[in-house]
Amino acid sequence: MNLTKSLLAEFLGTGWLVFGGCGAAVLAAAFPKLGIGYVGVALAFGLTVLTMAFAIGHISGCHLNPAVSVGLLAGRRFPIGHLLPYIVAQILGACAGAGVLYIIASGKPGFVLGDFAANGYAAHSPGGYSLAACFVAEMALTFFFLMIILGSTDVRAPKGFAPIAIGLGLTLIHLVGIPVTNTSVNPARSTSQALFVHGWALSQLWLFWVAPIAGGLLAGLVYNLLFAETPSPASHAVPAKPEYEPLPGTSAGD
Repeated sequence: MNLTKSLLAEFLGTGWLVFGGCGAAVLAAAFPKLGIGYVGVALAFGLTVLTMAFAIGHISGCHLNPAVSVGLLAGRRFPIGHLLPYIVAQILGACAGAGVLYIIASGKPGFVLGDFAANGYAAHSPGGYSLAACFVAEMALTFFFLMIILGSTDVRAPKGFAPIAIGLGLTLIHLVGIPVTNTSVNPARSTSQALFVHGWALSQLWLFWVAPIAGGLLAGLVYNLLFAETPSPASHAVPAKPEYEPLPGTSAGD
């Protein structure tokens, strides 16, 4: 794996996720007479991941999300030495995407920042859901997101369909989660919006790091423990075949 190219891909991909997903929420969700609503926003987030999975999946693995990187690490799909650089690239990319979105949104007369698609709980939950409910929602939704990723990218899964499954999975996650927390399942996406909103968004940001990472970590451990293929005794007599396809550009031992 060329780490520099992978980090650049993660930067651009996460920027696209924030610009496309949060941009749909900020610019298009309530546009007079033609607004796409929260269903359209959910679809926009799914499409950002689907398109980038095809565009950069072969370069970086298309994580675009610290919780995904942690989950893949726990599932033994990702080298620990790349974790911190990936997370930094994802946060920087998310902030760049949010910055571009802010420049565009603020160009409208009478612009008011509002919540800028930030995530929140309790009084800042779109539906007024409690802290506990929002924590459980974020952890559970991220858990299932990683299960989809781990399962669809397993070498035993049908080839070529993983981006579709992952993109549609993220769409479904947003259909469920937008009324609860505005849907994070991605600490980088939450951080970028909170840095523009300040105040309450920054004070509640901890939940959108802890819950998604906990969900991703749990999914990686569960998938590896329960669903990873166990080599048969006879397989020890021949060179071991990698259980999973290595990340693009890596060897099975990386």
